[in-house]
Amino acid sequence: MIAPLHFAVGSENPVKINCVAQAVAEFWPEAKVVGINTDSQVSTQPTSEREMKLGALNRAQQALHLVAEAEYGVGIEGGIEENQDGMWAFAVVVIVDREAHQSEGQTGRFKLPEGVARLIREEGLELGAADDQFFGRENSKQKEGAIGILSDGKITRLDLYKPAVVFALLPFLHPEFYGLE
Repeated sequence: MIAPLHFAVGSENPVKINCVAQAVAEFWPEAKVVGINTDSQVSTQPTSEREMKLGALNRAQQALHLVAEAEYGVGIEGGIEENQDGMWAFAVVVIVDREAHQSEGQTGRFKLPEGVARLIREEGLELGAADDQFFGRENSKQKEGAIGILSDGKITRLDLYKPAVVFALLPFLHPEFYGLE
């Protein structure tokens, strides 16, 4: 019998751990997923895709290093990016393996209300804290997040992150197409 795959998620946030668990179970139902505290080594509130990718990579590499039985490390780093149309929220997922292969996926992007953007921009709040203050919530970062609040629960943070995890898994599912063989 082949031992199940192990995935180490560079976070103790239950939303991030569960979205990885659900995504990998689609392909490897017996896979084991564990979360572990890591440091993104980027700012508390990443403000660019580049910074989110670096934070996710740092988390994935640390998780893989810290969990000896893991074949894959997964990092998820959310953040914001501002352009002429407003402030947008999204996340980057990076998956690494023990052969130093690396892959990336992204969530969809959604525009934040100007009131939330202003709290981030002018008061220096992190998105989760800005959401809590603006929407009158508590710890939404580990619950529904901005997307859950704004979509009236139709899209949760888990719903948002899960496809990005699948996107990042694609090269590991089909290494023959991505030159990972």
